[in-house]
Amino acid sequence: MATKKETYTYSEAMKRLEVIVSKIEGNELDIDELGNYLKEAQKLIKFCKDKLYKTDQEIQRMLEEDVDPSPSSMPGK
Repeated sequence: MATKKETYTYSEAMKRLEVIVSKIEGNELDIDELGNYLKEAQKLIKFCKDKLYKTDQEIQRMLEEDVDPSPSSMPGK
């Protein structure tokens, strides 16, 4: 099995997941490898979900900051 990185970017994690899925679907793994790859995939999926959630929260926060309904934020006031 390939060496596992400790930190990934979202894109790297997705590419690694694609490799793992390909190996699983291609029946390229024995039972011992399968368990290890599944554990790695589980960690990568959690990482990706967390990254998406955090990014979504950041976007929501930025959108809320950008829409300031106070009268002082209106042009000409």
